Amino acid sequence: MKDKVVVVTGAFGALGRVVALGAAARGARVVAVDYAATPPGDLVSALGEGALFKGGVDLSDAGAATAAIDAIVEAAGRIDVLVNIAGGFAWETVGEGQAATWERLHRLNLMTTLNASKAALPHLVASGAGRIVNVGANAAVKAASGMGAYAASKAGVHRLTEALAEEYKGRVTVNAVLPSIIDTPANRADMPDADFSSWVSPQELAAVILFLASSEASAVTGSLLPVVGRV
Repeated sequence: MKDKVVVVTGAFGALGRVVALGAAARGARVVAVDYAATPPGDLVSALGEGALFKGGVDLSDAGAATAAIDAIVEAAGRIDVLVNIAGGFAWETVGEGQAATWERLHRLNLMTTLNASKAALPHLVASGAGRIVNVGANAAVKAASGMGAYAASKAGVHRLTEALAEEYKGRVTVNAVLPSIIDTPANRADMPDADFSSWVSPQELAAVILFLASSEASAVTGSLLPVVGRV
């Protein structure tokens, strides 16, 4: 990944920062994009002077996504890899929940991925080795109680991944990882009685994402790859 321009959305979060740091460690120039206005200071120092930061970007808005991608290309010269991590989660049953939750998760998970991808695709094609890696969810393969809205939005990410892979075959590879529960501080706080040892770590998931973003994965496209825990 040396000297490749790698755009990571949701880069200020638990998984995004690990992916961003991993890409930088492999020699990439990282562009960290997030809805939050200001990147964490430790992330800025860890990524170093070559990194670019785009905070305050609402990727659920197509115009904002296009403007952000255009600014990145102007600053960095090109885009070689797009990793779509931006998203959200809510547990809510269908019967007792709100339609607004379905709309919100649709925007946070599917529309952010769609808008960023559409804006970046011309530049990824121009790269000659363009990669898109999306974050789906193992929970979207079969929805459990309280997971309807989240699973539906992530299932949309799965179908988007497959469609883009077919449409851009031979020009851009498009794949998705389907994690189980990710071992983050927020998830531990929400599920304090769970067996954390069975969860997938951000580092394990990032390793798979970075493989799919690499030249070694040039023959892999349209895959929905479960990453469900430690062996």
